[in-house]
Parts: sequence; C-alpha cells; structure tokens
Amino acid sequence: MRKDNKNTSWQKVAPWYNKITDEGRGHYYHQHVVIPGVLRLLDIGSQPSTVNHMDLACGNGVLATSLPKEVEYRGIDIAPSLINQAKKGDHNPKHEYIVSDITKPLPSADFSHVTIILALQNIQNPGRVLQNASQHCKKGGALVIVLNHPAFRIPRQSSWGIDEGRKIQYRRVDKYMSSMQIPINMNPGDRSSKFTMSYHFPLSSYSKMLKDAGFLIEVIEEWTSDKESEGRAAKMENRSRSEIPLFLAIKAIKK
Repeated sequence: MRKDNKNTSWQKVAPWYNKITDEGRGHYYHQHVVIPGVLRLLDIGSQPSTVNHMDLACGNGVLATSLPKEVEYRGIDIAPSLINQAKKGDHNPKHEYIVSDITKPLPSADFSHVTIILALQNIQNPGRVLQNASQHCKKGGALVIVLNHPAFRIPRQSSWGIDEGRKIQYRRVDKYMSSMQIPINMNPGDRSSKFTMSYHFPLSSYSKMLKDAGFLIEVIEEWTSDKESEGRAAKMENRSRSEIPLFLAIKAIKK
C-alpha cells in the first residue's frame, strides 16, 4: 500500500508517467476514449460555474484542463512530482492541487462531482477511497470511476490468443473472482526497473464497496479501442478490438 509521499511507487515512476501522458495532456486513450467519456458521464450541463469537482488520484492533471474553465476543481494525489507537473501545466485560478493520501482523511469540503480515473486499481484499499469520496460528495452528487476493465485486463492473468482454425483473436482469462496484488514492472526487460502495484477486484466487489460507501450505481459503460489495424490480420484484430473492452466506467450517485 502507498503509505507516504516519499515511498509511494507512483512517486518513483512519476518521470515515466509524465512521459507517457505527454506531461499532463494525456496518452492516446486519455484523449480519444477516457476523457471524452468521463466528460459525458459527468454531464456538467449549461451552468459549469455552479460545479465544484474533486479529482482523486489526479496524477499530473490530465482531466483538469478538459473541464469547462468555470468549474471549481481540486486535484489530490499522493505523488509530489505528479502534483508539481499538474500545477506547472494548469494556470486556472479556480483549480488547486493537494498532495495527500486519498485513503486517509482529506481536507474538509463538499463537492458536486468526484472522479477517480484509471487509479483505483493501483490502490490497495479502494473501499476506503470510496468512503472518502462519499464523505466529501454532496447528496445527489455524481461519482465517476474509470478502471482498466477488471474482467478482461487482469495483469498476468489475462492475455491475447489466436485460434488459427477459426481465424479469430480471443481474450484468455485465467483468474478473475479472487482479489490479487500484482507487481507491475515498468520496463519488463530490465530487472532493476521500478515497479508499481496493481490490485485486482472483481466487479461484484466494486459494487459492494460503492453500496457500503453510500452510492447507488446509475450506469455502467464498457469502452473499447477506436484504433484500427492494417494488413493481413486486420479483420481479426479489429473484430476483437471492438468486442473486448479496455475500460470499465461507473457512474454512481450519492444517496
């Protein structure tokens, strides 16, 4: 578990994360799938000046600059290097960034919207994070979570395969229902490479965590890749890409 700012695995890999997310502008899937989907689910509407938003595990601020400029925004992350990059790239006076462990008590405030984007699977105690989100979310407020799909993208327990006879590419899942703690090497070819931790939970566990935190699930969406292959395997690859989702999004409402 990430217990403090200095020792967090995400602090150690912050340079790598800043690079793959283009210094806070987001990687390909942030820009083409994740952020557009999050904005649609948030449904901020025609009065963004009435919205105050908390972004838990905000990283280097990928979401913040895509929100309407009138929205009041607070981004919180445990890694100082990521928060520093977020501040560097965001000059909106309505935005603030805080270094804090989101599994522990947070500065007091109430928010109409809360997000946790591609981060909950990197936290050992996601239930505690959801309790924090609930504590600081107004009644009737919206929580949007995006995960690497927990049924199809399980590190070391899921993989692609090819059925040559049927000419199809398929997704193999070896383990799903058990909760797992999985180290992820940032550079698999280098044994000295830094790593982060991934924590797998089945969808039923997330559902219970949300219920226990006082949220009602409004909608679940599964997002696929919009990329397209070329060449001999294109038909097979494009079919599997459109059928096997990369991301799971949940919108829940505070009771």
